[in-house]
Amino acid sequence: MPKTNKEKIMFYGTGRRKSSIARVRLVEGTGVITINGKSIDEYFGLETLKVIVRQPLTVTNSLSKYDVICKVVGGGYTGQAGAIRHGIARALIEANSEYRPELKANGFLTRDPRMKERKKYGLKKARKAPQFSKR
Repeated sequence: MPKTNKEKIMFYGTGRRKSSIARVRLVEGTGVITINGKSIDEYFGLETLKVIVRQPLTVTNSLSKYDVICKVVGGGYTGQAGAIRHGIARALIEANSEYRPELKANGFLTRDPRMKERKKYGLKKARKAPQFSKR
């Protein structure tokens, strides 16, 4: 359900990837993306991460329609970029349900289930075993 704040309509979406969680708000505007109080250029150094974040907006041709305000916690930069992408896609559907087929076709609505595998006892990491010697 969209909420209004000083006559501005906001659309919400929560995105997750690995151990990152992004809370995304879409506000009608000019296409400014703010992440944790910083611009996207300040927050992400790599151009590929910026492209990942903008993908849902690019696919739906709404890059200049909405401002994105995002709070993201946990994980590394790649996981955070994926979480923001997921959150933006969910918020776009809330804004306009006609975007759903193209977002789904590009896989932006699917929560990436891959997680870090837990460490097992007797091993050094999840699968790495101690060095084996016959003698």
